[in-house]
Amino acid sequence: MAKDQVKTMIAQTFLDMADALESGRMGGRPKIALTGMGSEHGEENAMQGAVLAAKQGVDVYYIGTLHHEGVTTVEVPDEEAGHKKMEELLESGQVQGAVTMHYPFPIGVSTVGRCVTPGKGKEMFIATTTGTSSVDRIEGMVKNAIYGIIAAKACGVEAPTVGILNIDGARQTETILKQLQSNGYPIQFATSGRADGGCVMRGNDVLTGSPDIMVMDSLTGNVVLKMLAAGTAGGSYETIGYGYGPGIGEGYDRLVMIVSRASGARVIAGALTYAAELVAGDYQAVCKAEFEAANKAGLKKLLADSVASRKAPAVAAAEEVKAPPKEVVTAAIAGIEVMDLEDAVQLLWKNNIYAESGMGCTGPIVLVSEANLEAAKPILQKGGYIG
Repeated sequence: MAKDQVKTMIAQTFLDMADALESGRMGGRPKIALTGMGSEHGEENAMQGAVLAAKQGVDVYYIGTLHHEGVTTVEVPDEEAGHKKMEELLESGQVQGAVTMHYPFPIGVSTVGRCVTPGKGKEMFIATTTGTSSVDRIEGMVKNAIYGIIAAKACGVEAPTVGILNIDGARQTETILKQLQSNGYPIQFATSGRADGGCVMRGNDVLTGSPDIMVMDSLTGNVVLKMLAAGTAGGSYETIGYGYGPGIGEGYDRLVMIVSRASGARVIAGALTYAAELVAGDYQAVCKAEFEAANKAGLKKLLADSVASRKAPAVAAAEEVKAPPKEVVTAAIAGIEVMDLEDAVQLLWKNNIYAESGMGCTGPIVLVSEANLEAAKPILQKGGYIG
């Protein structure tokens, strides 16, 4: 081995040791690419983010036209060429991950965003923010919960708590996740900060960061993250957070992080450091372990049964059902999705139980008489409307 090569190796060894002492992370600086062209705030904004991340121990490969000390620039003439170069760097293994402003993830993969909540300054993962985990809404939200757990654990949160935003599909998602927990999958549920508690979260919980992971569909997640990231700047410039996160899915092995064209320098830097944390936390091993545990607990069957149970009531709804004699209804049954509310009422009518639909303070409810409450619950459970 040439003398100069030996000197280079010794110098790199000492640099790696210095990085390890400073960051607490062994194995060298994570190499993360950043496509800098296409931002609504100019290429300079992206480079500022790269410089900030480099100061925090990330080996940034900046794909664009600008140069700066401490950042490796890979020159390209335009945005399209930048994306091709990013793919080359990922494919060759020169970088371990990439941050970019758009990416065509396959169905089954969606991104887990990470924000700083304004109420208490607490970090929270938003599962998910872009991409499509499944074409079925409930299946997608259940998978989103697992994707969120993967991201949080890889970033060092040992037992992350999961909350489900109170949107269409929340109660059915809760039912499946709790069945998964009963079958042995070690999921920890958060408790809402509101007086009535539960793991279904309100808007207040978004602001205070009640759970470590807030589960929702990706369209809702995208809006929520944008509001938290850009709310203090009037909406056009994202000032805080870590961006829209990595694409995660079972068997998906490419680390691509998403930021917005409106993301400011600190958010871009946050996305780069988020990527570095995932690399250091061996997120692929975490992903494999979580899916093995979830599948062992019957994830695939629970999801298949859920889809089948929702198709059956749709067929039955074609039947004309007459209401039983009207009676006073004061007992409420919660946990039914708003789109399924009338079908649930019809099912009870078919079983000779008078019921009405209503809206409680926590969401849709079916109202029955106190005398019929205990008889109505198993009928709705069997029909797949409640857990």
